[in-house]
Amino acid sequence: MTEGTTSAAAEGGDTLTRLEQEGEIAADYLEGLLDIADLDGDIDMDVEADRAAVSIISDSGSRDLQKLVGRDGEVLEALQELTRLAVHRETGDRSRLMLDIAGFRAQKRTELAELGAKAAEQVKATKQPVKLDPMTPFERKVVHDAVAAAGLRSESEGEEPQRFVVVLPA
Repeated sequence: MTEGTTSAAAEGGDTLTRLEQEGEIAADYLEGLLDIADLDGDIDMDVEADRAAVSIISDSGSRDLQKLVGRDGEVLEALQELTRLAVHRETGDRSRLMLDIAGFRAQKRTELAELGAKAAEQVKATKQPVKLDPMTPFERKVVHDAVAAAGLRSESEGEEPQRFVVVLPA
């Protein structure tokens, strides 16, 4: 193993350790919130795509966790930001942590990937750009990935909160 390889392997291990630490801090913070709100939920931690991923799930099938998702995921987005701030307070580093509650974000990711694929098919058929409705950064990223997987390119246009994806012909 060369010195550069050793350094890269150590850096990768450091990154994984840092992301696992972010997940632990986030889990502790979210456990406290669940206790305060008197809601039941299990916390699952993982590392996905170079970011900590934390999910709150319920075995009981209770709709209580839906309160933490809110309308169109608005409460989920706010909780994610609060959780990122809690991690930042403990580590001093900016966190890109992703939070999912009751599978909302996973379901949304599936729907958005389908939307991106359909838009790409429409562009391939008509050779005309397709503009989608405004989306959050997370939603736009999923659509961009789906369009790229379909062999086309896309761009984000507009200003927050009205920023949207345009799928472009090849």
